[in-house]
Amino acid sequence: MPIRTASLSNQIQKNGARLHQAMAARAHSKGADAAASEQEQALLDERRSLKEAKALRKAQAAQPKVKAVKVVKEAKAPKAPKAPKAPKEPKAAKSAKDNKPSRAEKSVKKAANLEAAKKSDRKSAKT
Repeated sequence: MPIRTASLSNQIQKNGARLHQAMAARAHSKGADAAASEQEQALLDERRSLKEAKALRKAQAAQPKVKAVKVVKEAKAPKAPKAPKAPKEPKAAKSAKDNKPSRAEKSVKKAANLEAAKKSDRKSAKT
């Protein structure tokens, strides 16, 4: 099973820490001039292989990816344009004064209603 790309950096970092400890232990016990132990050599080989794998994956990531083929749809026949609608006849303009009775007309109508109420046979509430 292949190693995950994201974990390579962490593996290299952990390997470097182990290698550093091994080198420090060797330098402390045998001195800095002593040859590398088998453990150090194994850690160095592992680190080199991890770095190569990381470089390989980085190169693969730079390559163009395979993309899905775009589906080309057939062109539809254009629809015939609709005939324009006939214009509507304009409405007759109404003035505001035609709709609303004036104050004088209102008072005349009220007086006429009162006269009609007085002349009527029934009793109204106002008389």
